[in-house]
Amino acid sequence: MIKLAVIGSNSFAASHFIDYALSNTNNEILGVSRRPEKNDIFLPYKKNGNSSRFSFHQFDLNRDMAELLDFLDKEQPENIINYAAQSEVGPSWENPIHWYNTNVIGVVNLTNHLRKQPYVKKYIHISSPEVYGSCEGKVNEDCPFNPSTPYAASKASGDMFIQILIKQFTFPAILVRSTNYYGPGQQLFKIIPRSIIYIKSGKKIQLHGGGRAIKSFIHIRDVCAGMLKIMEKGRLGEIYHLSPPSFYSVRDIVQRICLILGCNFSEVTQAVEERPGQDAAYIISSEKAKQIGWEPKITIDSGLRECVDWVNKNWDVIKKQSLLYNHIP
Repeated sequence: MIKLAVIGSNSFAASHFIDYALSNTNNEILGVSRRPEKNDIFLPYKKNGNSSRFSFHQFDLNRDMAELLDFLDKEQPENIINYAAQSEVGPSWENPIHWYNTNVIGVVNLTNHLRKQPYVKKYIHISSPEVYGSCEGKVNEDCPFNPSTPYAASKASGDMFIQILIKQFTFPAILVRSTNYYGPGQQLFKIIPRSIIYIKSGKKIQLHGGGRAIKSFIHIRDVCAGMLKIMEKGRLGEIYHLSPPSFYSVRDIVQRICLILGCNFSEVTQAVEERPGQDAAYIISSEKAKQIGWEPKITIDSGLRECVDWVNKNWDVIKKQSLLYNHIP
């Protein structure tokens, strides 16, 4: 049993990892996020039978750094996983400084402090394949950075600082880059839940570039399983990818949702202009993760059905929620 701190615990990925870790470990988990906990339907750990081993603590990575560091020093978690980030690609063009404040300055302040603390045995940083930009062929963990958006550039900058700490101070860090994860409880403005909600509401789904962009959609529970493997068996200083073997266009994903819901794709969609900075499709190699025993298991169709079931089950709450991205600096 160890003490684990999860920073950014309110996020989709982190809340699912907390739920997964509560079910598959005996760890005490400290959740940290800048906002109060969200509605229970977005936080799967709320219904976990082991939730007594979880506690929530509110700190803002940008505004409460001193208090957050004092809290961590007092609690002394052996493992720290940092999911906290400004993570949206498109909006990062509007106020790029906000992305740099969190993804660079916040990360620098946090990790430069933690690298001096003997209680830290493992720091796992959630990065993004966006740092690679547009590539050709298979993308391995040592692929050079080539960011094409402010979001991607900010993530690359934070990653580079952590890699300097690893090199110069043997900081016990691991970087993880997962592809397009999805699942029940995802932010409602994301393409999968938004498509389901629009169809149920009789609204047209706008497909940027006609939905031609190819994505590597991976179910959040497969990502959580990979994260736990990395936390328990990953080598310090390494970069790990978590990516599925199959790739789908956004158009194909929406067509599959239409099939599940029994509606006509052409009647519920509308093609619109592509967003700037859309990266070309490429293959992310997950060989390192496979070497420590990870393999994705959930098929895209079963995962999409699970998302549809989640929306249907929680429709009374979901239909009252905003579907717009709410940017908070």
